[in-house]
Amino acid sequence: MNFELASMSLGLMADDATDLLLVLVPDGFKPGRDRLSRLIGEAMKSQALETKAGKLLSAWRAPGVAAERLVLAGAGDMSAVQVRTAVVAAMALVKSAAGRRLTIGFAGPCTGGAMRAAVQAVADGSYVYTTTKSKPEGRKLHDVVIAVADDTLSEPFRQATALVAGIEWAKEWANRPANHATPRQLAEAAQSLAKGKIECTVLGPKQVAKLGMGSFLAVAQGSQEPLRFIELRYDGAAKGEPPVVLVGKGITFDTGGISIKPAPEMDEMKFDMCGAASVLGVFRTLSELKPKINVVGLIPACENMPGGKAVKPGDVVTSMSGQTIEILNTDAEGRLVLCDALAYAARFKPRAVVDIATLTGACVIALGGVRSGLFSSSDALAAALLTAGESSLDLCWRLPLDDEYAEGLKSPFADVANVAGRAGGAVTAAKFLQRFASGLDWAHLDIAGTAWKGGAAKGATGRPVGLLVDYLLSVEKEQGSRGSIPTKAGRNGRSTGTRSKGGLSI
Repeated sequence: MNFELASMSLGLMADDATDLLLVLVPDGFKPGRDRLSRLIGEAMKSQALETKAGKLLSAWRAPGVAAERLVLAGAGDMSAVQVRTAVVAAMALVKSAAGRRLTIGFAGPCTGGAMRAAVQAVADGSYVYTTTKSKPEGRKLHDVVIAVADDTLSEPFRQATALVAGIEWAKEWANRPANHATPRQLAEAAQSLAKGKIECTVLGPKQVAKLGMGSFLAVAQGSQEPLRFIELRYDGAAKGEPPVVLVGKGITFDTGGISIKPAPEMDEMKFDMCGAASVLGVFRTLSELKPKINVVGLIPACENMPGGKAVKPGDVVTSMSGQTIEILNTDAEGRLVLCDALAYAARFKPRAVVDIATLTGACVIALGGVRSGLFSSSDALAAALLTAGESSLDLCWRLPLDDEYAEGLKSPFADVANVAGRAGGAVTAAKFLQRFASGLDWAHLDIAGTAWKGGAAKGATGRPVGLLVDYLLSVEKEQGSRGSIPTKAGRNGRSTGTRSKGGLSI
């Protein structure tokens, strides 16, 4: 989909011979003398149009309007939230209409946040997965013009379109069936991003074993598909600037292992790598935005299968940190791959580490599909992520990390058990991860309820790419305000693997 930003008044919008014209009308709209303003004013006066967010009025070949189809949408106070509500409602009409070009106009002042919300809502509403279809029906919409009266919104527009590219990259890889998104293919996707300021290193089983990642290896050992440990690096700031490390859970299919899952909806366990997909999506956005920060992406990718070599309940493994783990439930495998990635992350002496994982059904029960679960050992990091969630409309909610929650993780046979019972399951999972992030400014995002939708609307959401990008941009802004602080961080401790600047061989 092609997006274009245009400076256009309501009068000029009326003359735009587009296929579809969507005009967002705020509360208190005062019509001017142009044809479109008068039409909107008459519709409001007759109460055919309400300005409550999401209320719609549609017309075909409206008098004095060049567009074939006109949709007027109430946009409330024209905030980002209400603009999104309006565009989401309108897209249900627009998707069914014939037409390849859509113009979205604002009948009132437009902020950068509102404009970005409109771009994202259009992209989300018109998204169609096609990769594994024999006769794919792509998007009907091809060109989208964002018409604003203010010509100072070019930077928010650039951010919005870059973010859409990242979200759709995350959706693409999360939506692919597991046989089209194996660990090897996920590594190839990461390597395809390696150009410009992005580098990619891929480690295989022997290299991972040499690093001592016994926990990650244990999860992968039941599958015939070899694991991959993916390291992406975006170097946009000075080499001495500590990076933000993003760790994405990359279980490309999760059967539960020996603790096998029930059959209903097991197909949705292809989405158990949505954390990894979100990291790929962030790097896709970074490649376009080119912010002046350093970011590392780590993806431990494997399948969790019940093969003859699969890890068994009661087995004890040694993690990269040296801590031993009693695996009481092989279906609690996400934390087992993440703990080794968190230990690996420490070598970068990072500014912050954020892991992203479809980790627990308990988080779905607690928060549903509205907010992702947020846990953090740092109040400042938690506050920054919460703020980023609000600005990106990709919401999260902070949950506790009281030490008492870790009591259930005690084991008579190892340093820690990988599960602690059903009560507070999302919290005890986070407490497990916290053990392996000691000394780090660390946060954990449990996206089990927000990364995908089931039922008739089944598919990946691309969350929390928006939240993560807004957080990284806030880091860039903070670093810019204080200047670069040289440290000994950066490239120390980097492991030997397959590096790429765009090649796909592993």
